[in-house]
Amino acid sequence: MQVSAVQFKPRRGQKAAALQALGALVDQAAPGADLVVLPEMAAIGYLFRTPAAARAVAEAPEGPTFQALAPLAKAHRAWLVAGFAEDAGPRLYNSALVIDPDGAVAGVYRKTLLFPPDYWWAEPGDSGYLAFDTDAGRFGVGICMDLNDDRFVTWARSARLDALAFPTNWVQEDGDVWGYWRARLHGVDGALVAANTYGPEGPIAFRGLSAILRRGEVLASAPATGDAVIRAAL
Repeated sequence: MQVSAVQFKPRRGQKAAALQALGALVDQAAPGADLVVLPEMAAIGYLFRTPAAARAVAEAPEGPTFQALAPLAKAHRAWLVAGFAEDAGPRLYNSALVIDPDGAVAGVYRKTLLFPPDYWWAEPGDSGYLAFDTDAGRFGVGICMDLNDDRFVTWARSARLDALAFPTNWVQEDGDVWGYWRARLHGVDGALVAANTYGPEGPIAFRGLSAILRRGEVLASAPATGDAVIRAAL
């Protein structure tokens, strides 16, 4: 399986421009790739203080994010996973959209273990953990804080994954983030394909350092700042 991850920082309030920029990065990441992963809340940023603020940029699964990315998935014959704020009627979720190589919605994963700022607007996910079988192998999906959940890691160990698509907005903190991810993934055979954002947003900052890790080995990595595309063969 050939995998790619896109590191990206959107400008708040400029969703259309962010989707255009993400499209250009996908065009770099997707040629030859079976799976391309974009960050959590990829086109809108992360911190929303109220449900009303999040709802203003939230969308249905076949909304603007899908419309921007689906033609690229179809053109490159790649699976795409991108984080977005999901408008599900009365409920809002921090979700990951999964688009198949035909440009169709294959599934929507809803983040199960929320980070404290998620609770300002989002409901805990109810999708259950999802895995997808492709011509190149099998991948699962998790979002950021899910990696801290023993239930998620237990599922990933048993799901026979070749890759774990991991949209994230991993915060800046002391310590070795790749070492922590390695420790959490102990016993998971599939590679972590982590697509992060970077830099400050309000009172917090994000780590960058998007990476593709397999059994403790860093196969590809991005710097701490800056948009980037990384890829690896599993």
